[in-house]
Amino acid sequence: MKVLFFNYEYPPLGGGAANATAYILREFSKLADSEVDLITSSADDKYHLEPIGGNIKIHKLPIGKNEKNLHFQSQKDLLVYSWRAYFFARKMIKSARKENRPYNLTHSFFTVPCGFLSMLCKFQFNLPYIVSLRGSDVPGYSDRFVFLYKLIMPLIKFIWYNADQVISNSEGLKELAEKTKTKKKIGVIYNGIDIDHFRPEAKNISRDKFIITPGASRVTDRKGLNYLIEAVAVLSEKYPQVYLKIMGDGNAREKLEQFVKSLDLNERIEFIGRVPREKTLNFYQEASVFVLPSLNEGMSNAMLEALAVGLPIISTNTGGASELVSDGQNGFIIKFKDSQDIAEKIEKLILDEDLRKKMSVASRELAEKMSWKTVAEKYFEEYEKIAKAGYVK
Repeated sequence: MKVLFFNYEYPPLGGGAANATAYILREFSKLADSEVDLITSSADDKYHLEPIGGNIKIHKLPIGKNEKNLHFQSQKDLLVYSWRAYFFARKMIKSARKENRPYNLTHSFFTVPCGFLSMLCKFQFNLPYIVSLRGSDVPGYSDRFVFLYKLIMPLIKFIWYNADQVISNSEGLKELAEKTKTKKKIGVIYNGIDIDHFRPEAKNISRDKFIITPGASRVTDRKGLNYLIEAVAVLSEKYPQVYLKIMGDGNAREKLEQFVKSLDLNERIEFIGRVPREKTLNFYQEASVFVLPSLNEGMSNAMLEALAVGLPIISTNTGGASELVSDGQNGFIIKFKDSQDIAEKIEKLILDEDLRKKMSVASRELAEKMSWKTVAEKYFEEYEKIAKAGYVK
């Protein structure tokens, strides 16, 4: 099975979708029957080829990135990636066919721009394709793209219509996609969890502090972190042990830092900055609760990691939260844009250690039912179905 994979983000670039791609490719590298070429973006001005095992190759194309803009991809970045990735893909497809080792299909994370590239490859080279919906590529997902969604909605639906499979990473995102009145049937394959790496460690939990973490993710307005900061401001008046540590970087960080300063909470709230994925574990393990007041999500990788570490989960009901949070069992569902509700739910856990422990066990038990190995196997099953069916519109 030979697959050409598109995702403009791959670590250290990007967030959840980038990490999901890395985990899936790592699992594919263990499958003897798989051969994958990923076309992604370079973090500097050079082309890089990175192998995983003997069957996975990651082609990183320069698109003008540097250390200052790793987590935010501008429209210019996406256009440059699309242009270079398309011509690079054409070259690879033609070369593979000359060697009599053609690709069976292409797989794109994100409808735009990657799904568009897959569609072009289908029209030009008769290659079937899968589109994986990740969040911002679904109309209605982000307030930031309201005008753009209206502009490109017909294109998005056309890409889905011509795809051989469209797969969401959560039921919530699937339902949002269906609101476009697409005629395409949309499947679901959840994100996975690295349950071997992300694991509970009771001795690492802070004893003198009650640490709140929103996990490792982009620091953007969509995450609703301003409401969490307001909740910490409320709690700090009663509970001197409450602290918030924010991992990650993004275009909202500077504004939030100023907000924290205006509330005189610099001693209670720390911006850690970007933390390499392999070093985030300690930040999860020292925490007492995971809180994600996001305005919209697909399936949050940070939430999945927190589950695996055994943290109680407090989250708005968005994306995959309804599938990962059983209210009152392993966490709480909170109202959107409601810092008071966030504070009240956190306070329940501050005051009830037994409840925290019960929710911790429930989170880990749920995490153990999910793994990236399962995700990769499900995608590989979809590949085999498409390869056997051949070209299907």
